[in-house]
Amino acid sequence: MKPGSELHNTGRRAARSVTVVATGFALIVASAMVLGGSAVVHAESSPAAEAAPQEPAHLGDWPQFRGPKGDGRAEHATLSLPWPADGPAELWSVPLGGGYSGIAAVDTQLYTLMSDGSDELLVAFDARDGSELWRLRTDAKRRDSFGDGPRSTPTVDQHRIYAVSALGHLWCADRHSGEVLWDRDLRKEFGAVVPTWGVSASPIVFQDLLLFNVGGRAGHSLMAFDKKTGEVRWQTATGIPGYSLPLTVELGGMEQSIFFTGTELIAVEPNTGNGLWQLSWKTAYDVNAAAPVWVPPDRLFISSGYDTGAALLQVKNQEGAIKIEELWRSREMKNQFSSSIYHDGHLYGFDNEHFKCIGADDGVTRWRKTGLGHGSLIYADGHLVVLSDGGRLAIVEAAPDRYREKASAQISRGKHWTAPTLQRGRLLVRNQKKLMAFQLGPLGPPRPPEPPSPPKPPVAPVSQKTGLR
Repeated sequence: MKPGSELHNTGRRAARSVTVVATGFALIVASAMVLGGSAVVHAESSPAAEAAPQEPAHLGDWPQFRGPKGDGRAEHATLSLPWPADGPAELWSVPLGGGYSGIAAVDTQLYTLMSDGSDELLVAFDARDGSELWRLRTDAKRRDSFGDGPRSTPTVDQHRIYAVSALGHLWCADRHSGEVLWDRDLRKEFGAVVPTWGVSASPIVFQDLLLFNVGGRAGHSLMAFDKKTGEVRWQTATGIPGYSLPLTVELGGMEQSIFFTGTELIAVEPNTGNGLWQLSWKTAYDVNAAAPVWVPPDRLFISSGYDTGAALLQVKNQEGAIKIEELWRSREMKNQFSSSIYHDGHLYGFDNEHFKCIGADDGVTRWRKTGLGHGSLIYADGHLVVLSDGGRLAIVEAAPDRYREKASAQISRGKHWTAPTLQRGRLLVRNQKKLMAFQLGPLGPPRPPEPPSPPKPPVAPVSQKTGLR
């Protein structure tokens, strides 16, 4: 079956600073009509549909990896504590194929990537009962001694959903039906390098762009695609891809998109791709996997495993020159793949198999907890929702004075390397065999029904040379 066919409807180091005026990496801003190939467009929304006002983001939805803002925080969630003696209520559980893809949740629909047989699939489920709604084949299954299947998490924006296979095929589909809107073969078109443990980064939407660390050759490492058509809007840099998603945030008085590649941290202007600054960050096996964390108002926290450690950077704009000051560097927090959470002056995360709280200002450990393995966490309602790699769920007060566990339960067995999702009271958890939903708070109402999608006009052939119709 071809891709796109639907199967069913410790030591700290002193601070140092680096003034960055020009980044030195080559910038290629490409006209989509000439460079970067042309998207394979399968369907097109009508002009009337595109002119309609954007559908507002609903409070409580979790549309992408690490939630609405990419910071791992469910800001509007309410947790129901204490739990019953046997733990939180399980709402439903359904079989799921292998993979480590996270769960995006919008309205009453859930989306994740999984493997089935020899295929990788993008699958939609009903959040209320776990029933499958549709599936789309995205690629052949990637096989790995650490676990087969996809790693990237889908991203939802209005009626579209974006997903990337473990072998580097980028898809845009209608999130209600699974109908393919456009796709790009990142390896074939841009020379994308598949990292050692597969393509794991997730794309993010910024205004009308889809940003992704493609890891392509000859100036195609960082790229922006038109989110509606898939055409290339800009491309820049050449380098090894990382495993992390981009972060777009205001720093130094300007919006910056921060990419954590396999060997460095790179900041660009999100609308143009113009380079702002870059910082070398070497890790064994080029595994920079944890997402950069914004520490307000003007700092960034980065961390990697394999004994690399973490650093806090301050980004300043001094009369047009970007100054990057390394406030501290330490091996007290080594995020191998699970990203940290910032809350009230402190950072919470996994230093390999030690769950820790460190001070954001100094990188000094406030407390540590063992027994949770290489776990993951999100923030909700003044607490940390922590999932161990063996399926133990704990609710921990987000406080720096000591580790205070408010509730815990063994909710599942097997390998849990995927961070949980919290949407409208439902905690969504996956392992290599199941997708599960637990009630952690009041179940919020769904968004009002959307009007039916307008009929789509015939799609004109696309010139493979210019992308012009």
